[in-house]
Amino acid sequence: MSTVSGEEVMPADVGTPPVRKGMEAAVREGAEAAPVREGTAQAVAGPVPGGTPVSPPRAMGAPRAWLRLLGSELGLIFRRPRNISMLGVLALVPLLIGVALRAFGGGDAGDGGPAIFGQVTGNGLFLTFAALSVLVQLLLPVAVVVVAGDGIAGEAGIGTLRYLLAAPAGRGRLLGVKYAGAVVFSLAAVTLVALSALLVGVLLFPAGPITLLSGTTIPLLDGILRIGVVVLYVSAGMAALAAVALALSTLTEVAVGAIASAVVLVIVAQVLGVIPQLAGLQPYLLTHWWNGFDGVLRDPVATGEMGQGLLVFAAYIAVFGSIAWARFTSKDITC
Repeated sequence: MSTVSGEEVMPADVGTPPVRKGMEAAVREGAEAAPVREGTAQAVAGPVPGGTPVSPPRAMGAPRAWLRLLGSELGLIFRRPRNISMLGVLALVPLLIGVALRAFGGGDAGDGGPAIFGQVTGNGLFLTFAALSVLVQLLLPVAVVVVAGDGIAGEAGIGTLRYLLAAPAGRGRLLGVKYAGAVVFSLAAVTLVALSALLVGVLLFPAGPITLLSGTTIPLLDGILRIGVVVLYVSAGMAALAAVALALSTLTEVAVGAIASAVVLVIVAQVLGVIPQLAGLQPYLLTHWWNGFDGVLRDPVATGEMGQGLLVFAAYIAVFGSIAWARFTSKDITC
């Protein structure tokens, strides 16, 4: 504490949780870089004596401030032991599947999922498709929900949300950073699973030209490129789920409530997706399209089905992103 002209001046960051100082600095920088309001623009940018106009200060710093805020958010996400543990478990599952298939064989090569498992023992690249078809059912969605559901509710629960909003940097920007962080985590998780499965598949099984489920054989490089398409498709599906979880996160100040609600919604959608009497409802369920990546295992690629899945993902992102924005920009922040 210092004194100026006999008055006590408190330090600027007294009471601010130290873990969030990086984000708060980015928020303050974004506030300084924000455009000047219309009512004062002429006073700031207008002509002055001497004939030289004065530009708004640091107007070009807003993108840099947004990237700094995003970098701080990503640092928090990928340094958190809970998230690191989830990534470790996701990377371990392809190894367990590969060892099980190596020891007991691929089983029957029926249609759909079993066909993928039956192909693994003949070509290790199929382990990537098999691992994703298993993890996309629950484990991968749970990992994404934990990060996205904790985005807003977690900050409110530990009392740091009001500090992030203390500077007039905009709630929309903060919400966008939270969602971008969840999307990056989703892409990282899916990519990690694919790389782990690819490495284990090459080590445990032969690798070479891929025989697709439709019977056509394609070169090895073409198969790897198709794996990249699968990674992007599954990541898009997880990004749609992240929008749902983030919207739920804006409705509560308890992160566990938002996470649990999103997980329950995923389980309910999975149950509804296997009831034949609800076949008319299933195309509107987010979970119905998560396994649509098997279209790359056919010749020609089932672009129509995969494109429809991407449209559903985009619709979920738009709807639940709008809900999150409307709720977060109008709610009273008390924590």
